[in-house]
Amino acid sequence: MAEAIRHDKTSRQLRMLSDALDSGRLGPVRRLVNTLSPAEIGNLLESLPPAKRAVVWGLVDPEDDGEVLVHVGDEVRESLLADMDPDEIIAAVEDLDIDDLADLVEDLPDTVIDEVLKSMDRENRDRLEQVLSYPENTAGRLMNPDVVTVRADTTVDVVLRFLRLRGELPEHTDHLYVVSRRRQLLGWVALQNLVTHHPNTPISRLIDDSLTAIRVDESAESVARQFSDHDWVSAPVVDSTNELLGRITIDDVVDIIRGQAEHQALGAAGLDEDEDLFSPVARATRRRALWLGVNLATAFLASWVIGRFEGTLERIVALAVLMPIVASMGGVAGTQTLTLMVRGLATGQVGTGNLRALLTKEVSVGLLNGAAWAIVVGIVSALWFSDAPLGLVIAGAMAINLFVAALAGVLVPLTLRRLNIDPALAGGVVLTTVTDVIGFLSFLGLATLVLLR
Repeated sequence: MAEAIRHDKTSRQLRMLSDALDSGRLGPVRRLVNTLSPAEIGNLLESLPPAKRAVVWGLVDPEDDGEVLVHVGDEVRESLLADMDPDEIIAAVEDLDIDDLADLVEDLPDTVIDEVLKSMDRENRDRLEQVLSYPENTAGRLMNPDVVTVRADTTVDVVLRFLRLRGELPEHTDHLYVVSRRRQLLGWVALQNLVTHHPNTPISRLIDDSLTAIRVDESAESVARQFSDHDWVSAPVVDSTNELLGRITIDDVVDIIRGQAEHQALGAAGLDEDEDLFSPVARATRRRALWLGVNLATAFLASWVIGRFEGTLERIVALAVLMPIVASMGGVAGTQTLTLMVRGLATGQVGTGNLRALLTKEVSVGLLNGAAWAIVVGIVSALWFSDAPLGLVIAGAMAINLFVAALAGVLVPLTLRRLNIDPALAGGVVLTTVTDVIGFLSFLGLATLVLLR
């Protein structure tokens, strides 16, 4: 429900913007844009064709430029940065949090990166270099080194006075981290405990050490899973010696989850989640041509299998009419299993500990569905063509293909993962090839054996 409301709101804003831009009235556009959050502005910019996008981008409050750049895809960000001069870029990114700046800095021109680094104080420059030293899609790259730490041998009153002197807290601060003299993490103290306990209460009595901190080399998927499991707002990040390096907040995790969902949805079609909706025709054509070529190769393989039974098809024309049914049913059944597997692998729910049980379950489902729909299709085909043996042939082929589809739906993504190939990207193509080839081979092979004896 909330997602539908958000989509309706975006659609309404987009329509209003387009109408105002078409009429040449920039005043209403400016007022609308500056009532939106940076994330909403980024979403609208991604929804606009390049010419209108450039006009709207020019109307965004310069103070929001950096945050908006964080909330758009790589291709859109590249196009927006191309229209900015170096001074504008430096002004846009200088107030960003370290983790957000780390997301942007590698997309900036080299000359601008040098100027950005020069504009930062030594502490923040060291923090940025530290974050950039970690691989992408790891906790180290996601974390913000700006954390508030306290010592266990202080009291609530001392900590509260320290916070008042500090003046402000980083966004999404719900805990303060308790560290030793060497910054080893001892635990954390909830802000609510600080304001509800007596000023003389020692911090050591309020420490919560029940939760495990996130290791700096953990994957982004693992981070998102832990936040989901524990309902965290923020979590500390430590190295192998338990030294506190920074923290990850819920806003970063929401971005991870959204990115995973977009990757699974678009990856199944061979598309990139960072691709601009209005990317240049030549660029989009080149990208899509690759997967069209792969699909063509697999289609030729299926056609070759059909060609091996040319004589059978010439003698029994009904086979050509019924043949797509077997392949289509296998494709749908396999895709159902594949989708569950890709999701399970992404969330860590599928592993060696439950693989045998999962395979048994999916194969059982494939056998039961195969038997049920084989009976239905067999009866319909026998009545349609007044040919009982033909009904038996398609029923047998249907049962075989749904069984193989279930088996492939489990094994294909596991095999691709072992080969370091993204199952969300390549799984659909491989699975379709398997179900098409097995479907045609079983149907035409059984027809040759049974009907042409």
